[in-house]
Amino acid sequence: MHLTTLIFLAIFSASGSGNAVPSESITAALRDLYSSMEKGNTVPPVVLLQVLHMAFPRFAEKSEHGGFTQQDANECWTEMVRMLQQKLPAKVNEPGNKEKPKSIIDQYFGGSFDVEWKCVETENEPPTKCVEQFLQLSCFISQDVRYMHSGLRSKMQEQITKRSRALKRDAVYTKTSKIKRLPAYLTVQFVRFYYKEKESINAKILKDVKFPMEFDAFELCSPELQEKLAPMRAKFKEYEDKLVEEAAKGKDTKANKDKNKGDGKDKIKPKYAPFSFEDDPGSNNSGYYTLQAVLTHRGRSSSSGHYVGWIKHSEGIWIKCDDDKVSPVTTDDILKLSGGGDWHCAYVLLYGPRLFELSSETDEAMSVDQ
Repeated sequence: MHLTTLIFLAIFSASGSGNAVPSESITAALRDLYSSMEKGNTVPPVVLLQVLHMAFPRFAEKSEHGGFTQQDANECWTEMVRMLQQKLPAKVNEPGNKEKPKSIIDQYFGGSFDVEWKCVETENEPPTKCVEQFLQLSCFISQDVRYMHSGLRSKMQEQITKRSRALKRDAVYTKTSKIKRLPAYLTVQFVRFYYKEKESINAKILKDVKFPMEFDAFELCSPELQEKLAPMRAKFKEYEDKLVEEAAKGKDTKANKDKNKGDGKDKIKPKYAPFSFEDDPGSNNSGYYTLQAVLTHRGRSSSSGHYVGWIKHSEGIWIKCDDDKVSPVTTDDILKLSGGGDWHCAYVLLYGPRLFELSSETDEAMSVDQ
């Protein structure tokens, strides 16, 4: 089971529901929960929930009826990942990598932006540049946003008012961000909740925003990163072009041959090309991602409604985790989670690296999803 899926399941379970407990307690509780899950056991995450409540008392707030009040699942995800970030050391980097992350979370879930600030009110102030780190991307939803990609792109060029040294007053700046480093596992939050002052509640944006099963982050990257991604992307394209050519000739493609070859114990375990750059463990070396999990919210505000987790099990088969009710669903069911009404709306998406499978017979590369 993928690291991203394990963390997702644990946090989904805890989110339904300071003087913080040391982060090693949360890390240990997650470790024990994962160990039981890997053995195929059905285990209520009671210990993890207790530790979480001690570390973050707001997640233990009770309603007037005595039950736990609903908390924001993305806030829970953020806090849990932050705890792991403090206690899970990074894998040893290959020689030559100048940037040395401290945590495996930074390696596999963390990315960075090249950021440029430019004042639009004067030419006398030169642009300033910096690097910003991220553990998730935000998809902001406006009237014009219909697809996840455009929601992500709109956040990466925005106008912000801040103090200008040249003008000695507040001025408007254009902030332009380009991804400098892509993590292997990419978290995307749909920013659906906002504070409604008149009613004093956190309202929800129900708008339908389509998300892809296969996501390509190439256009969001800096020119330098795009150049680094090019070799692996060329391999994917070469294989896909070959499939199209063979299909046009009416040949049985190698992908179909391998699918039909052997059954049960006779099947050969596939081998994959590395999805990370050699000198940067935990990165993504192609820009291609495959959707692994979705967390949805059903309801009209962040303080009410219901969260459900949807986890990819295998090609075309997903698992719906609705409290203690677990059931199989199809890819078509997942695509219906884009919003647009009172049905479940995608809130947090987890993408994993698209893998490049190597043929066991001829070492001819073929592209498959993780």
